[in-house]
Amino acid sequence: MTDLEKQPFTAHLEELRSRLIKSFIAVTIGFLLSYAFKEKIFEVLTLPLIKVMNEGDHLIYTNLPEAFFTFLKAAFISGIMVASPYLLYQFWMFVAPGLYDKERRMVLPILFLSTIFFLGGALFGYFVVFPLGFEFFLSFASDNIRPMPSMKEYLGFASKLLLAFGVAFELPLVLTFLAKLGIVSVDMLKRYRKYAILLFFVAAAILTPPDVVSQVLMAVPMMLLYELSIFGARIFGRKKEVAEDTEEGPQTAGTEGAE
Repeated sequence: MTDLEKQPFTAHLEELRSRLIKSFIAVTIGFLLSYAFKEKIFEVLTLPLIKVMNEGDHLIYTNLPEAFFTFLKAAFISGIMVASPYLLYQFWMFVAPGLYDKERRMVLPILFLSTIFFLGGALFGYFVVFPLGFEFFLSFASDNIRPMPSMKEYLGFASKLLLAFGVAFELPLVLTFLAKLGIVSVDMLKRYRKYAILLFFVAAAILTPPDVVSQVLMAVPMMLLYELSIFGARIFGRKKEVAEDTEEGPQTAGTEGAE
C-alpha cells in the first residue's frame, strides 16, 4: 500500500495547497531577480531576429505601455525558467506518495533529466529553429514592404515556440517512465509509431508558424525522440514475468498427478 492510500483526502488538499504556495513564492523570487535584468533578457531573446534583420530595421511598440508590459512578461517567463527545477521538485514530491518504493527512487533522476530535456528543447528552438524561421519570414520583405515586428507580438511568438519545444523534448522521459510503470511497452510503441508520426506533424502544424520549414524542424526531432523513447523503454521498461508461469506449470501438473 502506498502512502497516498493511507492519508485522508483533506491531507492531500492541504499538501497541494502548501506546495502551490511554495511554487508561487519561488516564481515570485525568480521574477524579482529577472526584472532587474529585464532589458538584457529581452535583448538575448530577440538576438536571433536581430541577426537576420536588415540594417536599420528594429522592433517597435505601438502603444505607450506596451514596452513596460513586454519587459514585465519577459521577466515573468524568465522567473518561471529560473524556478523550474524547484517547481518540478514540488510536483514530483506531491506525486511521490502515490508511488511504490521502487518507483519513488526514480523521482530525483527524473527531476534532473526532465530539467535537462526541457532546457535542451528550448535551446534547440532558440539556436536552430529561430534563425531559420525568422530568415524565412523576413524573406518576404521588398522595397515597398518592410517588416516592423512589435515587441509584444515577438515575445508571444517566441515564448510559445520555446515552451512548445521544451515540452516536446520531454517525450522520451515520459514514455520511458510509463514503460517503467508497465503502462506502455516496446511492442505498443512500435505498433503505434505511424500514428505517432502523424500526430507529431499535426502538433507541429498547430504549435509552429504556418510554414513547412518550422513544422519539419519540430516534427523531425519529435520523431527521433520517439525512437529514443523506444530505446529507453527497451532498457528501463518493466520486464514480463515469465518465470512464475514456467514454474507453476510443472507444479500444477504434479499436483494433479498426485491427486
